[in-house]
Amino acid sequence: MKIIFMGTPEFAVASLDILVKNNYDIVGVITAPDKPAGRGNELHQSDVKKYALTNNLHILQPTNLKSVDFLEELKQLNADLQIVVAFRMLPEIVWSMPKKGTFNLHASLLPKFRGAAPINWAIINGEIETGVTTFFLQQEIDTGNIILQQKEPIHHTDNVGDLYARLMKIGAELTLKTVQKIEKNDIQPQIQTGTPTHAPKIFRETCQINWDKTSKEIYDFVRGLSPYPAAWTTIKGKNCKIYATEMVENLEGNLEGNLENISENNIPKNIAIGEFFITENNKNMFFKTKDSFLKIKELQLEGKKRLLVEEFLRGFKI
Repeated sequence: MKIIFMGTPEFAVASLDILVKNNYDIVGVITAPDKPAGRGNELHQSDVKKYALTNNLHILQPTNLKSVDFLEELKQLNADLQIVVAFRMLPEIVWSMPKKGTFNLHASLLPKFRGAAPINWAIINGEIETGVTTFFLQQEIDTGNIILQQKEPIHHTDNVGDLYARLMKIGAELTLKTVQKIEKNDIQPQIQTGTPTHAPKIFRETCQINWDKTSKEIYDFVRGLSPYPAAWTTIKGKNCKIYATEMVENLEGNLEGNLENISENNIPKNIAIGEFFITENNKNMFFKTKDSFLKIKELQLEGKKRLLVEEFLRGFKI
């Protein structure tokens, strides 16, 4: 069975690797064109391209997926199946080409979190479970018939990096299982059921913290954007990325015994939502939220290094 694989970031490499290691015939790897990056604007290769080069796979990097030259090369490869993992939207003329179809690996339990950032939004929304789905492509994005799904719990302490790593691994395993079933004609695709939710692309303005939310909502928001692109707020007029926080039970009502060296006298009177205070021992920073306070654990002021809050406070003067 001849396979064309389409993908760009690290997340896709695990799925390509498991197919290569199981001796599938990868006749082509389609990935994003090289792009200038960094201070020197040197051309940057995608993670998938780097892997393909290392394994001597045939690489295509079309700028236009509808171009005559690209479509002709695709036809010449005569693939039986196409697999898409973290790639751009395909035109119908591309995804309908192979006789066994084109399937996509998506990092959610469809129809939940359709869109570009499913891992982020699952955590931001406070979900306790997500997973991966393989489905056949059709015209509308992330709406095709489901082939297989695999569930994965979201732990209370997970950030995007943690969950990304686990979903990348189980996603690769599900990709392999899906290919094996297609190869044996042992599939029964199911129409997506349930209420769809969406996971739109994340922009810088998406990442600004709204302190007029509950501590739990902000806690989930921060871990849903950590380590990248990172939630941010302003401190003394400067932008500051927040990488980790901690919820503190009953902080307003019962500080003594809750955290070391903190007493009710530490909290400034009439502190407004979105303002912060630092404890007398200069080791802890708390922001006022809609319903309580949120402890900051790790942050990065613009132009500075990423630091644990205790390290940050040694050089930060109020």
